[in-house]
Amino acid sequence: MTVVQLLATNAAALIALFALFWLVTLKTRDVTPIDSVWALGMVALGWTSFVQSSGDPTRKALLMTICTIWGVRLGGYLLWRWRRNGPDRRYVTMFSKAKDAKGWGFNQASFRLVYAIQAPLLFIVCLPVQLGQINPAPPVGALGEVGAAIAVVGILLETIADLQLAAFRRDAANAGKVLSSGLWRYSRHPNYFGEACVWWGLYLIAAESMTGRWALFGPVLLTYTLLKWSGVPTIEGRMKRKKPDYEAYVRRTSGFVPWFPKSA
Repeated sequence: MTVVQLLATNAAALIALFALFWLVTLKTRDVTPIDSVWALGMVALGWTSFVQSSGDPTRKALLMTICTIWGVRLGGYLLWRWRRNGPDRRYVTMFSKAKDAKGWGFNQASFRLVYAIQAPLLFIVCLPVQLGQINPAPPVGALGEVGAAIAVVGILLETIADLQLAAFRRDAANAGKVLSSGLWRYSRHPNYFGEACVWWGLYLIAAESMTGRWALFGPVLLTYTLLKWSGVPTIEGRMKRKKPDYEAYVRRTSGFVPWFPKSA
């Protein structure tokens, strides 16, 4: 199977998945679970690539093991968070603005502002796991081993950061306060940093193969999205408006890459 055929098959599978899920949410009127589909959809694309490709078995196994652990962990966590907290306020605000400014109802707004945007983003970010499984040579070498180590560290960072944040929010005494302990003492967004590590690590594994090198667009787009678009900017804007201590936290704490806090 050629690269074009593999990507075309994956794109068709992704479109079908998103179309089905969009139809479901037309009844539930809540698109919040799309965040789980983001993670689990990458796992699905990885496995469709695994079935179609005949690349180096070790590289395929390494890419899919890491991607599956990352996606199932994150997708499960986001589903749990949705069941616990209900609709995400980001989407509620987004649809309210779309209705006021453009007159869009839920059906149109959810399709145009969520599904039609997230599907291509998911496809591009997932390129390392798709393209990295095609070439039968060379075998996994030092670059791939380094990439695997970075990805594993990223999964650990993201998991620990999410657990610390969930525990902090469960304590009613922390209402209105800023989490500034644990990993959050060294980075304002350790979970996002961990996610970036995962996908840069997967890219390094894929990049040892000729076709996998073209997957660079994936981690670059993910990092840009986290830092400049739907990640850090949305969180920081809301935190600054709602938590008075956040400005001081920003001044002493690294924005993304974990580092020792500045003195007061």
